[in-house]
Amino acid sequence: MGTVGTGTVPGQGLTWSLRGRGPDDVPVPADEGPPGGLPARQATGRGVRVCVVDSGVELDHPLVGPVESSWVVVKDPGSGAVTVEPTDTGDTCGHGTACAGIIRRTAPDCEIHSVRVLGERFSGTGEVLMAGLRWAVEQRFDVVNLSLSTTRARFAPELHGLADRAYFGRTVIVASAHNTPVESFPWRFASVISVGSHQEDDELHLYNPEPPVEFFGPGQNVSVPWLGGRTIRTTGNSFATPYVAGLCARVLSGHPRMTAFQLKNALYLSAANVHADPRPSTAAGDTRDDSEN
Repeated sequence: MGTVGTGTVPGQGLTWSLRGRGPDDVPVPADEGPPGGLPARQATGRGVRVCVVDSGVELDHPLVGPVESSWVVVKDPGSGAVTVEPTDTGDTCGHGTACAGIIRRTAPDCEIHSVRVLGERFSGTGEVLMAGLRWAVEQRFDVVNLSLSTTRARFAPELHGLADRAYFGRTVIVASAHNTPVESFPWRFASVISVGSHQEDDELHLYNPEPPVEFFGPGQNVSVPWLGGRTIRTTGNSFATPYVAGLCARVLSGHPRMTAFQLKNALYLSAANVHADPRPSTAAGDTRDDSEN
C-alpha cells in the first residue's frame, strides 16, 4: 500500500504525489514531434550536443569535422582515483572516429563531443566505462552514443540507475547491442535506445517487434572514417548505433523539447517496417478504417 502524503528526495526533486496543486501549478511546455516521426529535411542536428563515449575521435579527420570538446577517463595507478580530463590525443584505435563520422554524415550540423574510455586494441574496463558514461550524463548532453557494452554483471545495477537518471534528465543514451548473443549492458535496459544492425543497403532503420534490441540500423559492410584520414569498410552493431544517434539529433534539432520516450516513439513511427493498418472494430467480423473519417 502506498504511503500517504507528498515526499521528495532531497536534492533530486523526486515527487511521488501532488496535494494542494493542480494542472496550472505544473505546466509543461512540450513538443509534439515531427509527423510520423520523420525528421524534416531541414533538421540537420543544429544545436544538439552529441557525446561519443568510445576510443576518442581523430580531431582533424575530414569526414568528422569539428570536435567541440575531447576528454579522456584517467585512472591513477597509485591511488586508483578515476578522473575525466581534457585531452588532445585523438583516437587510440579508430572505433570512435568511425562512430563520430557516421553521426556527422547523418546529422551534419550537430555538435560532437568525445570521451575516451577505450585504449589501444579496443581495451577497456567496466570501471572506466562507468566513469565516462556517468560524466557524460552529468554534462546533460542531448544524445550519448555508446557503441560498446560490458558483460560484467556487477556493473549492471549502477548502469541501470545511470541509464534511468539519463532518461529522466532528457539525455538519450543510444546503446549498441552486443555482436554475439551474450548478456551485456546497458543496451538491455528499457531506458536506453538499443540498436542492432541490418543488411539493407538503404540508410533506414527498422523496429524489432521482439525486443530487447529495439531498433536495427545500417551496420553491415558500411564505409566509415578511420585513423589517418582514411576510410574502411566494416561490419558491426557499433556502426548501426551512431546512425540512430544521428537520427535522434536530427529530430531533436527540430523539436528540442521532446522527451526521451517521445523520441523513442518517433523512431518507432518512422521505422521502415512499421505500418498503420486499419483497426478492427468491436463488432465481431467487422473492420473499421478510420483513414477516411
